Amino acid sequence: MADKQRAIFQDVESQAKPAAAPGGIDRGGKGARGAIRAWIMVIFAMVALMIAVGGMTRLTDSGLSITEWKPVTGSVPPLSEAAWMAEFEKYQQIPEYQLQNKGMSLEEFKGIYWWEWGHRQLGRVIGLVWALGFFGFLAARKIPTGWTGRLLFLGGLGGLQGAIGWWMVSSGLGGEMLDVASYRLATHLGLAFIILGFAAWYVFLLGRREADLMQARRSGDTRLYGRATGLMHLAFIQILLGALVAGIDAGRAFPTWPLMGDSFLPPDPFTITPLWRNFFEDAGLVQFVHRMVAYALFLYGAVIWWGARRNPNGHTRFAFNAMFAVMLLQVILGIMTALYSAPVHIAIVHQIGAVALWVLILRGRYLARYPLAQSIRGDK
Repeated sequence: MADKQRAIFQDVESQAKPAAAPGGIDRGGKGARGAIRAWIMVIFAMVALMIAVGGMTRLTDSGLSITEWKPVTGSVPPLSEAAWMAEFEKYQQIPEYQLQNKGMSLEEFKGIYWWEWGHRQLGRVIGLVWALGFFGFLAARKIPTGWTGRLLFLGGLGGLQGAIGWWMVSSGLGGEMLDVASYRLATHLGLAFIILGFAAWYVFLLGRREADLMQARRSGDTRLYGRATGLMHLAFIQILLGALVAGIDAGRAFPTWPLMGDSFLPPDPFTITPLWRNFFEDAGLVQFVHRMVAYALFLYGAVIWWGARRNPNGHTRFAFNAMFAVMLLQVILGIMTALYSAPVHIAIVHQIGAVALWVLILRGRYLARYPLAQSIRGDK
């Protein structure tokens, strides 16, 4: 009986699993976190540049200079005088030329062509950088556990952005449209900021080990994180409204502040039928809504910043201080843009400011959820 009992326990012992070694979470999902983070940082920088170039393309009325969508062959610009004339003749067939730019010279056309070509070319380069990085890391089996889907999602958004870009451009090639449809422009810009936001968030997450993130989350400020999430959504709405303003040149309609002309409300804000079109096509109403949401965003941001001052983590407090400082700057730039009728040099800085504010809101939100470790002395 004793031998039989001993045999049973020996059998159980031989089937027992070995104890988990410490640090298993990070070893199991380590991959090439540092290299992938650097790769996404490159993509982030290129998308930020893409937004700036896109802004210049819109501000210089260059977006309709290329009238065809050729994802591959379109990467080669005109290389001869005959090729330039062929492109110019295509542009002369659309309403923007016939109703607004009739008599434009070939040299003037080249000026707007290069902005649009550069914008599209940068998009192609971003797609190539993503594809080379993703499939390279995938083939080398260096993608951390749980990150394949995230990285594929980022590339999918980029592909969708290319299709939406052409959907936007096509809206200005027929009828009596002098520019692209403003709501399509807002969709295009909004998706660019979504891509930028996910890239930034991935960079933040990949900067620390999974175990460190899990540990940091236990001491996160859930209330501040929730408020920052609300601020993020409101900022995104304001970005879309900014695109609507740019889409119909509404920023040049009322060069006064704080009033719109001689009154708080713009004159005759609901003259277009049906009613909903006024929110997209009436310059005064579109700018008015953009101003009102800017005030709401600033007040809500101020409340969050004031509350964040009581956060015990110095890194988190600094993140919200930086966010609020850029928000103040963005308010000043917005007022200057309106007062000077949206000149190119001020308007583009205002758009770049939106990129900086967007990333700083995300940074504050991230540190509210995953605060950085700090010494007691460093917190004093």
